[in-house]
Amino acid sequence: MTIENLDDLFLHTLKDVLYAERKILKALPKMERKATDPKLKAALSSHRDETETQILRLEDVFESLGKAARGAKCDAMVGLIEEADGLMAEIEDTGTMDAALISLAQAVEHYEIARYGTLVAWATQLGHPQAAKLLKETLKEEYGADKALSQLAEDRLNAAA
Repeated sequence: MTIENLDDLFLHTLKDVLYAERKILKALPKMERKATDPKLKAALSSHRDETETQILRLEDVFESLGKAARGAKCDAMVGLIEEADGLMAEIEDTGTMDAALISLAQAVEHYEIARYGTLVAWATQLGHPQAAKLLKETLKEEYGADKALSQLAEDRLNAAA
């Protein structure tokens, strides 16, 4: 797809983030299995459920634009997932694993916050109020997930590592 204007860039980025969310959904169960702290396990499980909803919401965004909900490979997310897999394979200590999982999950959250923030701005600029509203809901959830992970890390998991 040739990107010639902001409309094209908006659609490309939507495809990118749809791919990313689907990739995250596949990675979260492995991270959840590796986690040992019950609150971290619960947070990862909760985010898995949230991610399923976010994918449905993205499909609604595509529908509101009259476009097919097709993902396009997101090299950034592929890299983040590969990094997570590699790091998890190197860690044996459970406390260190939990701290690493939070760090890895936050890297994903920060990527998503950047993408969704941009998409909200572009949807607004392009006159897609329904898309902007849906994307803003997801952005709010991503901020919430990041905050919850920070709280877990600061309250005890970083110290336990």
